[in-house]
Amino acid sequence: MRPVLLITGGSAGIGAACARIAAAQGFDLALNFRTDTAGAETVAAACREAGAKVILCPGDVSDPRAIADIYAEIDDSFGRLDALINNAGVVDQTAKVTDIDHARLRRMFDINVIGAILVAKEAVIRMQTRGEGGVIVNISSAAARLGSGNQYVDYAASKAAIDCFTKGLSDEVAADNVRVMAVRPGLIETELHAKGGEPGRADKLAHMVPMKRKGSAEEVAQAAVWLLSDDASYVTGSTLDVTGGR
Repeated sequence: MRPVLLITGGSAGIGAACARIAAAQGFDLALNFRTDTAGAETVAAACREAGAKVILCPGDVSDPRAIADIYAEIDDSFGRLDALINNAGVVDQTAKVTDIDHARLRRMFDINVIGAILVAKEAVIRMQTRGEGGVIVNISSAAARLGSGNQYVDYAASKAAIDCFTKGLSDEVAADNVRVMAVRPGLIETELHAKGGEPGRADKLAHMVPMKRKGSAEEVAQAAVWLLSDDASYVTGSTLDVTGGR
């Protein structure tokens, strides 16, 4: 029986790359997305060609009702959940802290932190109930330790919260054979930069990376999917940087 993996934010970027690699490595998939139905369907088609059963689970992870609906789809279609890549997240326009308002902070933390915690909570409940354990990989960011001053300190702070949550949750559930890790991508070529108002940011800052290049979504996804595997069976509570040394 193929293990079942939920990927939030699975219609593009790192989430989509995780889906394609996981499908090729034997996972069935529940792909969550918020609005990009066409992107999700394209990813799902590629994963099905690799032999995976795929269901689409639309929903905004900042809404607890949507999270309940996502898990209802998984329960109905698979009756189990073996792994989660907690990837859904947002960034905003570059701004100094003095220009950031409450509405922006509320959106950032509702999605990147509260949503991620509630998604992980529901995964853990299912993994503990079945008694066979599972794996959770949270997608953090190198911004969590770099701070992202003059860019998006609020985003960096939200990802620092994910790092802390990863360690705390891992300690709570390790005895239940549930492993919890985080991956911290660095300067990666995805749509995230354009959403922050800087579509050329990865190219512009590549010289700051010790490896002198930007990374790809696939390089991050390879690390995340490795953490899901039995090859990483003694790894939990850890955060893996995929940053080119930055």
